[in-house]
Amino acid sequence: MSLEPPSSRLTALRQRFGSPQAAADAAIEAAALRSDRFRQAREGDWRRLDTILKRMESGRLRRLSDADVLDLPVLYRGAVSSLSIARETSLDAATLAWLEELVRRAWFQVYGPRQSLLGWLRGFFGGGWPAAVRAMWLDVWIALAVMVAGGVLGWGLVAHDPHWYGALAGMPADDPRVPGTSKAALRAVLFPDPRAPEQNFLSVFAASLFGHNAQIAILAFALGFAFGVPSLMLLVQNTGMAGALLWLYHGQGLTWELLGWLAIHGTTELFAILLAGAAGLHIGRSMAFPGQLSLLDAAAAAGRRAAVVMVGVVLMLLVAATLEGFARQLIQNTGMRMAIGGAMLVLWLGYFYIPRRGSRGGSA
Repeated sequence: MSLEPPSSRLTALRQRFGSPQAAADAAIEAAALRSDRFRQAREGDWRRLDTILKRMESGRLRRLSDADVLDLPVLYRGAVSSLSIARETSLDAATLAWLEELVRRAWFQVYGPRQSLLGWLRGFFGGGWPAAVRAMWLDVWIALAVMVAGGVLGWGLVAHDPHWYGALAGMPADDPRVPGTSKAALRAVLFPDPRAPEQNFLSVFAASLFGHNAQIAILAFALGFAFGVPSLMLLVQNTGMAGALLWLYHGQGLTWELLGWLAIHGTTELFAILLAGAAGLHIGRSMAFPGQLSLLDAAAAAGRRAAVVMVGVVLMLLVAATLEGFARQLIQNTGMRMAIGGAMLVLWLGYFYIPRRGSRGGSA
């Protein structure tokens, strides 16, 4: 390719062809000739890439040979290079547009997502989510033990000194659930009057509950980077509140009623918070004990698994908020509340821990 300035080439063409119009026509012809040569030299690879892409886009992956699969990224990079050159030359507009579309399609097949949304959802609910939960079995057990210890600690502290109740329960100033409240007042909280005006705002109440619980779960997960210690502390604080509340109602002989009030949504809500805390602990434990992997690789692997669990946690909290905001307020029978809570617990345990064919989980 000549590096001679364009003005010198145009002067030479004028001297050769005798007139400016003839020189311009000759320049156009020369540019078209270079464009044709450029296209002819690379069109075979473009056509082959187009054929491979059409087979992949139509789902006929079995018709791809090993050579096609291996050559796909090479052909893609070649097409990108050709497109870059074509944009700087006088390649005709139709071919340039076709080449741009070819590069976009190739990028999607080389770097784009491998699953549709429906396929991802099928894999997530069909085994991906339970497998991720089972892979964190040690963290789940640790989180469960910490939550039980938090409940026992909360009960023990307020039983030893009722002044601890305010610090643990964190109730607003106008909340009737404080030491010294009568049995009738405590019972009225568990069985609200369905005709009360606030019962008309159940949907708003459910949304508020979901937001509060989601904040707790996400915080328990996000704090896992500090080797999981803050996540465990948050679990202790959350169940310490429940332990203090149990002590208060037990003193008035309302233990069974409170358990029903908590169970209808709590088996789902506390399970979700348990998984969120376990997910945070899983990341922290992988950073503290990376094993044979590097610290970054271990944290990345744990993070991917924990992220799958957290997507499911959000869904569980939606279910819990619906049960808490609607079912708990509308169902006034303790036995029915316990039955619903127990059924939800059996459902979650069966879903997570009954193995299913084709589900795979990572190692803890």
